[in-house]
Amino acid sequence: MLPVPLGHYLTVSAILLVLGIFGIFLNRKNVIVILMSVELMLLAVNLNLVAFSAALNDLAGQILAMFVLTVAAAEAAIGLAIVVVYFRNRGSIEVEDVTMMKG
Repeated sequence: MLPVPLGHYLTVSAILLVLGIFGIFLNRKNVIVILMSVELMLLAVNLNLVAFSAALNDLAGQILAMFVLTVAAAEAAIGLAIVVVYFRNRGSIEVEDVTMMKG
């Protein structure tokens, strides 16, 4: 069985990163989609860390990926909690309505 080359991992990671960027820039109306796009970008970074860590036979990248996953989980939990509280107060989670909170 042949190992998967590093370039394949980097291609998948680049695709995930581009999908996350497109999700943010093309859909600016839904906060949930923006949060999922940020998670996609963080997964692309994690895939790069793990791929390079495995290619270089060093565990530092995999350990850093675990820390990034914990921060991403906390970010998702806090972000969704803020969205739920905002929805209860305003009745909508559209990004355009959030800008009314300034001031």
